[in-house]
Amino acid sequence: MKPLPLLSALLVGAFAALRVWAADSTATQDWSLSADGAYVLDHRAGLAWPRCVEGMQWTGKNCTGKPLLLDRAEATALAAERWKAEGVGWRIPRAAELQRLVDKSLSPPGLNPILFPAAPGRWHWSSTSNVSAPSVNQYTYGNIAQSRAGDGGRQAAMINGWAVNLSTGEARGDAARASKLPVRLVRPMP
Repeated sequence: MKPLPLLSALLVGAFAALRVWAADSTATQDWSLSADGAYVLDHRAGLAWPRCVEGMQWTGKNCTGKPLLLDRAEATALAAERWKAEGVGWRIPRAAELQRLVDKSLSPPGLNPILFPAAPGRWHWSSTSNVSAPSVNQYTYGNIAQSRAGDGGRQAAMINGWAVNLSTGEARGDAARASKLPVRLVRPMP
């Protein structure tokens, strides 16, 4: 008879957490779960987010396994492979889309553990690119000389990418593309 009080306490806790989530009218309007529970649907952006990062599997109740840690090229290739295999527009999300997942009302901030259980709260790859690299007229002598010496802004854009910390929402454009980071792919809502 002892497991019954424990089960009751767990259910009460789960329903209390759901009530807190449902109390935020923005959350109930913007976010919901897919019928099978494997995706978090962002109605405002029209996106479907897997509840687990790449490498982890949804069991119907939780995410199990270990997150894949990929460099930027591997993450891009993975998205292209899934798109080709499944015929669904899988892609690496932009930095602003990843930042939208961070719930700043939590203490400490991070991904909502009801929506994204067992989520690694660390830096994740985004597809955002550096767009502020100066345009260069390659035929101007000064630019030719500079390129020979190395155009720091352009070189940084080639070796760095954008990543988002899903514990804080911070985005940075100086993540080395060779860094091994988790990836949370996204697709259009079905």
